Amino acid sequence: MQQLPKRIADLCERLQQLQGSDLGQQGYRDEMLCLLRETPEPLARQQWTPGHITASSFVLSPDDQAILLIWHAKLNRWLQPGGHVEPEDASIDAAARREVAEEVGLTELMPLDDGGLFDLDIHQIPPHKGEPAHLHFDVRMLWRAATWTVQAGSDAQAVRWVPLAEVVNLASDSSVMRAVGRLLQRGRLDSVAHGPRPVP
Repeated sequence: MQQLPKRIADLCERLQQLQGSDLGQQGYRDEMLCLLRETPEPLARQQWTPGHITASSFVLSPDDQAILLIWHAKLNRWLQPGGHVEPEDASIDAAARREVAEEVGLTELMPLDDGGLFDLDIHQIPPHKGEPAHLHFDVRMLWRAATWTVQAGSDAQAVRWVPLAEVVNLASDSSVMRAVGRLLQRGRLDSVAHGPRPVP
């Protein structure tokens, strides 16, 4: 069997380590592993069939009460920062960090969830500027920002901190709502176990 390139092998290993009872997430994991092992350029944005890996980030505010969302120019909705994996990105984490820096100007990010993969999603991207319709196999990280200061750039027409409980009122998508629901549930459980997080 041909040995996988290091970036692809490392991502395969991390996907295999994912645990949980969510059947949807398990299905996404299995499809991503298939893509990584059986297609020629799974990290390349020019691989249209069936698509390619992307990296994105759910970024919590310094007090963990709000999430950072951008108004995506191409898709016309509030989404988490993210995008394609570039050849110079050493890992999926590096790609996710770079996209956050490019789109909202944040460079100081603390990894949460022990630095593991927080969420997976596979979604259709419509044809655009000569690119055919294809799938994004999106690997999502969870970070805490060190500062509230952000500035829209790259694909972001606007950027804002949104209180977790208010995301449901925005034009977003079901995968963002799913992730926010998990964060809200986690926050409720943490408050019961440890009391409210102290304000610095």
